Amino acid sequence: MKPLDVLGLNMEAGSGAPLVLLREQDAPHRVLPIFIGGREAVAIALALSGQSLPRPLSHDLLAALIESLDAHVDHVEVTEVREGTFLAELAVRGPHGGVSLDSRPSDAIALALRVDAPLFASDAVLDEAGALVAVETEDRAIDEDVDRFRAFLDEVDPAEFEKPEGRDEPPDDTRN
Repeated sequence: MKPLDVLGLNMEAGSGAPLVLLREQDAPHRVLPIFIGGREAVAIALALSGQSLPRPLSHDLLAALIESLDAHVDHVEVTEVREGTFLAELAVRGPHGGVSLDSRPSDAIALALRVDAPLFASDAVLDEAGALVAVETEDRAIDEDVDRFRAFLDEVDPAEFEKPEGRDEPPDDTRN
């Protein structure tokens, strides 16, 4: 497993779909882009900016629940890419030992940011889906995109992300 940092959020140019960008801490510093849902993008953006809402989001509730059970999140691992879908595991340890839970990467990342848990990706995932980018040029472009996305989040009404009655929502983390 290779340690990762959350580089930020971006939007895919063609579709406008939100992406979370993870970067390998050590050389060669591959970037791992993972498509996420709008709600998860908001949750990650709030955690990255240190903001909180008057009422807890699901990830805030989960963090409080884990803490109330005298447990903690050891780490998050992006373990596999299966048919274009990223898979992750959430390692939680409490008074009765540890457990590894299957998770969507977006949910695990949103939680990890709230509880300051480290992120990792398997070598296989980085080999398959990681990309080398020109750091100086791309960092500036990513920062600009993140700033635009954050400005969008400041203006967006969370009700816009609610699913309409009778309409199924597509699963998150399913595109690569």
